[in-house]
Amino acid sequence: MNEPILQRDHRSIRGTVAYTSNKPERKGQERGREFFSMDVHQDGSRSVTAHCEIDDRPSVMRDITYSLDADWMPTDCFVRLNVGDEFTGSAWFRFAETFAECEAWTAAEGRVSQRMNLSRPLVTFQNHAIACDAWHLRLFDRSKGPGVQVIEEVLLSSPDHRGATGPMLFRIGMGIEYVGEETIDVIAGRFDALHFRFVTTPGLPQEHPPYDVWCSNDDDFLFLRGTVGGYMLTHYELTDIQHDDGSE
Repeated sequence: MNEPILQRDHRSIRGTVAYTSNKPERKGQERGREFFSMDVHQDGSRSVTAHCEIDDRPSVMRDITYSLDADWMPTDCFVRLNVGDEFTGSAWFRFAETFAECEAWTAAEGRVSQRMNLSRPLVTFQNHAIACDAWHLRLFDRSKGPGVQVIEEVLLSSPDHRGATGPMLFRIGMGIEYVGEETIDVIAGRFDALHFRFVTTPGLPQEHPPYDVWCSNDDDFLFLRGTVGGYMLTHYELTDIQHDDGSE
């Protein structure tokens, strides 16, 4: 029997995240947006592309493509960054068992080649797309109940809180608190959610304010809602979601 001409073995998830301000003088004001598309392949590997825009001056525009294997281990990532509507840099990252490497070109540094040794295979990479923030949360062992757990080796594309530098490799840790299960309403609908809080970021030049994130209570860890306190006072919310499993 001849195989069909068309092949569609993956499923896709597409969505939009709104960025708004929680500052008293700007409460609810739109300050950016993000459009993302995730593909989950038949073997369990997955990739996400995201276009991210922050309108607060100096504006930030970021495009990322990030891939993980069937065990959710990062394999590679591409990041292109504009700040103040001017090119800042672009970089390709690859993650092997014992090292991570980066090939970049930035407006400030020119051509940059990096190689960082790893004490173990990298478990997560922060590329600053909000949709990917929830993917870190899969690393929390919920069987231990509420509390704080630390991921000791995380790599970033930028140590800046808005991801507005580089892009290049930077190493930090990440402390995550599990708050519990909740059912929440966002613009995109009602979801069974897991509530977490990023509480520490050892290694960052400036400590990140507490960051609450709600993700879907399933195997996709979809970003649903986020609020950042401290000096940032920002809010992120899923406004649209579409699922496509390839069926007619």
